[in-house]
Amino acid sequence: MGILAGLVAALAWTLASSLWRGLSTSLSAIQLNGLKNLIACAALLPVLVTLPWNGEVKSLMLLLISGGLGISLGDSFYLAALRRLGTRRTLTLESLAPVAAAAGGWFAMGEQLSVQGWAGALLVTISVVLVALQQPPDATRLLDRSRRVQAQGLVLGLLAVVCGVAGAAVSRTVLINSELTPLQSAACRLLGGLLLLLPWLRLAARFPRPRPRSVRWPRVLAATVLGTVLGILLQQVVLQRLPLGIGITVLSTAPVMALLVARAEGDQLKPSVLLASTLAVTGVGLAVLS
Repeated sequence: MGILAGLVAALAWTLASSLWRGLSTSLSAIQLNGLKNLIACAALLPVLVTLPWNGEVKSLMLLLISGGLGISLGDSFYLAALRRLGTRRTLTLESLAPVAAAAGGWFAMGEQLSVQGWAGALLVTISVVLVALQQPPDATRLLDRSRRVQAQGLVLGLLAVVCGVAGAAVSRTVLINSELTPLQSAACRLLGGLLLLLPWLRLAARFPRPRPRSVRWPRVLAATVLGTVLGILLQQVVLQRLPLGIGITVLSTAPVMALLVARAEGDQLKPSVLLASTLAVTGVGLAVLS
């Protein structure tokens, strides 16, 4: 059940990313992120209203900060990178997260990283270099195809990884040292992400943008349910049923899953494309299982 949940979660995140990528909208990445978090918080409202605010104040405050880092900042950077790089390339960059976490533990906390772990980190690094050298998908807007904008996409993707790892580290600390359940922590993190975005959303509301002719709500709802609600719930099942290293490896199969939507985005499946996805997943497996 844990492995199945991990594979379905990776597929859900991939499909949600493709939906966000193909969304015809003038909304910014921050506005899309705020909308996503608002819908997710509404879906998890029964969990939010029953949180133990009196008994776990410190833990819940840390989770709000974690959500601000990983969901508010991290997801905003991710959505901005997604528009520029496409689903597959952005998800391949995201495979840096477990390796970055392991390297951060080695650098900041003196944790040992084996030869196998360093080999995995090298493979993931090579996959990211290959992604950086690849051309954007054909469906990428002409405005986003320039080298400058592509470089911005790579930087935004890396910032998303850093914020995501920082938020996950704070969240893991709370889960280890408190009696909060994974579902409660996920709901609180989403609330933290929404609260940090509110000032930006109020500022953006003062400058209305033209609305596209196509109806966006079905795609927005589907992407939110798949990537945020279902993805988070399945992630908790994985963390509950599988050892951490195996769980992260299964969840990090998203770059391979992204090959399923590559053609729909005009992303040509060249040998370097297949190699980058394979190296990313293999590298993550070596690093976290070491």
